[in-house]
Amino acid sequence: MPESPRIEIDSDSGFCFGVVTAIRKAEQELSQTGSLYCLGDIVHNSNEVDRLVAKGLRTITHDTLRTLSGCKVLLRAHGEPPSTYETARQRGIEIIDATCPVVLQLQKRIKHAYDTTRHLPSPPLILIYGKPGHAEVNGLVGQTDGTAMVIQGTSDIDRVDLSRDILLYSQTTKSLAGFQQVIHEIQRRKTSGQFRYFDTICRRVAGRLPRIRAFAASHSLILFVSGRKSSNGKALFEQCREVNPTSHFISGPEDIDPAWLKSVPSIGICGATSTPRWLMEKVADTLRRITTPI
Repeated sequence: MPESPRIEIDSDSGFCFGVVTAIRKAEQELSQTGSLYCLGDIVHNSNEVDRLVAKGLRTITHDTLRTLSGCKVLLRAHGEPPSTYETARQRGIEIIDATCPVVLQLQKRIKHAYDTTRHLPSPPLILIYGKPGHAEVNGLVGQTDGTAMVIQGTSDIDRVDLSRDILLYSQTTKSLAGFQQVIHEIQRRKTSGQFRYFDTICRRVAGRLPRIRAFAASHSLILFVSGRKSSNGKALFEQCREVNPTSHFISGPEDIDPAWLKSVPSIGICGATSTPRWLMEKVADTLRRITTPI
């Protein structure tokens, strides 16, 4: 009779500090009032969102925010532009601010850079390495009255006016290697003007990349648990698959294909910064049930 595979959950996977704080603040308010609005998904994981919805959390859009008044609204870890705070002030909305401290610090740095240079005859271009339309990036661009430019990678540098002075920042959850590629390419192509860059990538998130690669390489099969909307999840999964081709992206235990588990000596379970620990535990429990010999 074949033995059951060894099953391990990556101890470094799961919610980052910012997400933990946002969920704790939401749960505290829900335990007291049973109702709370959240501007956007509190975390890019539908399972966790559903859990909090059952407790009374209601996800709203910016359009909905402009119709509310006299209520409480939680701002998630991604952060928001100044316009959101102004809307809340005008509508008499109480903000429960769960912006990640790392994101908040970056917002302040960009706002300071913008405020102190915008009146110059030739102000520098504030450039943000990040995902266009991402909630955090929207909040960063908002610090510059919408004047900052967003690039996703080196291929976007063709659109940048390299003759201008440039101040480069990064979305906190982007790849450090990708950021360095952008820096090197701008340095290579820039022939005039100043270029300053600021490494604003969260080390708690960036540090997960080498650790998750090592974890993925140590198992025969990897099940990466993440919400489909998570940019961080997509990036970390690709790192797993690069070192272990037998890696599968799943949203929950219902996505497990028993055919993957045949003759597998070890299974590693890991996830994104938006993946709750309880969901990875649920995947592990399902694996034990499927693989335990009768």
